[in-house]
Amino acid sequence: MLTRRTFLTASLAAPMLARPALAAEGPIKLRYLYDRKAISELAKSSQGKRISVDGYMAPPLKAESNFFVLTRRPMSVCPFCENEAEWPSDILAVYTKRVVDVVPYNVKIITSGILELGSYRDPETGFVSLVRLMNASYE
Repeated sequence: MLTRRTFLTASLAAPMLARPALAAEGPIKLRYLYDRKAISELAKSSQGKRISVDGYMAPPLKAESNFFVLTRRPMSVCPFCENEAEWPSDILAVYTKRVVDVVPYNVKIITSGILELGSYRDPETGFVSLVRLMNASYE
């Protein structure tokens, strides 16, 4: 029997249950991969899985690259980091199978790839990432 009390309790709990479902239903917001300055539980549980994330392509570090940085909001310059200690909690390194066709920095895109976590230094650019998508594509 549905009472007013059970309805109100269920209504209050619903937003807390909806957050993990984001990964299954559509692109994940970049902010859900981080919990303050740390890697989120959602990201940890998605490690090694193909996920989709939406955001903006920052200008590439070099031409003819198979790598770009996805940002939470449009950025006209690339947020290049010296080491993982300085890794901002609102960007994602994206490694594609093919050379990147640059998208204007203010156009939202959806990227899909295998989520990898942990420190990684790109051998070509020296870019250090903590969170990245590998074998990625974007639209």
